[in-house]
Amino acid sequence: MSRILIIRLSALGDVAMTVPVVHSFAKQYPQHQISVLSRTSFAPIFRYMPANVRFIGVDLKKEYKGLKGLNRLYKTLKAEQFDMIADFHSVLRTYYLDFRFRWSGIRTVRMHKGYREKEKLTRKKNKIYIPLKSTFTRYKEVLETLGYSFEYSFSSIFEDNQPPLPPIPEIAEGKTKRWIGVAPFARHKGKIYPLELQEKVLAHLARQHDTKVFLFGGGAEEKKTVEQWVRKYPALVSVVGKLTMDEELALMSYLDVMISMDSGNMHLASLVGTRVISLWGATHPYAGFMGWKQSMDDALQIDLYCRPCSVSGKKACYRGDYACMYGLPYEKVIAKIEE
Repeated sequence: MSRILIIRLSALGDVAMTVPVVHSFAKQYPQHQISVLSRTSFAPIFRYMPANVRFIGVDLKKEYKGLKGLNRLYKTLKAEQFDMIADFHSVLRTYYLDFRFRWSGIRTVRMHKGYREKEKLTRKKNKIYIPLKSTFTRYKEVLETLGYSFEYSFSSIFEDNQPPLPPIPEIAEGKTKRWIGVAPFARHKGKIYPLELQEKVLAHLARQHDTKVFLFGGGAEEKKTVEQWVRKYPALVSVVGKLTMDEELALMSYLDVMISMDSGNMHLASLVGTRVISLWGATHPYAGFMGWKQSMDDALQIDLYCRPCSVSGKKACYRGDYACMYGLPYEKVIAKIEE
């Protein structure tokens, strides 16, 4: 039996992408004890793992902040006597932890992020448009380098046991119509379909008597925008601030389809086996961040000489007009939903 530590601290989408890999690995190697180190708030997505997987939640802004905090974290982890470290993150924080573990004689392998290939995909001129390795593959390669070969077997965090619906009044009657989820937001502007165009899509859906639309999001500004839409279109249902992550995952598992940006919600819906229509602007599925078992046919985007310009969407649009998003017709989004 080996004790293996897997490290992926953030962000939500990247952490969610570890789940199919860790789940498949743990199922094939039940004799090993696997621990996943990440932010405490991400615990719900690991709640339904095989019995040999344990989640370790940490707060890097408080108890483990800065170099002193990392040293404290290392000592805490060192006491667990891990045999191997799988670094799925490969950032400065984890480099430091990797160094400390390796120095103490513990085998450590870190993920190769493919920076050069991604730079060629996102540079301004002479872009090379080829699909790069998915992040799932990059995670899997870390474990294979440690000596573990395995096949994917993951379908949903709930597997064959669909969870009960969240106890909120808007869904008390159960599912009697088609349910559509909409996650309108993302961390960076280059990944957000313009709100005025999204409203046209929502207005269309609100007129469909056989449809109930749930709006997902978080944060004060996002909640404010969603509440404005709900007041204007009473057929829409906001779950912003009303559900825990566990409850959001449960609700997503009942959806017929989720409409999402290239964001964490795309990945959460993917983890419960829900089909996702994803909207892409500054980023591109070729960079390797498509949701688990999602289809390129459901990735809506337009061909534009300047896209993708970023792997994460963090860069400001150098054209200044975000044509990659404004140029995607809302009618095309509606047509894909109806399809």
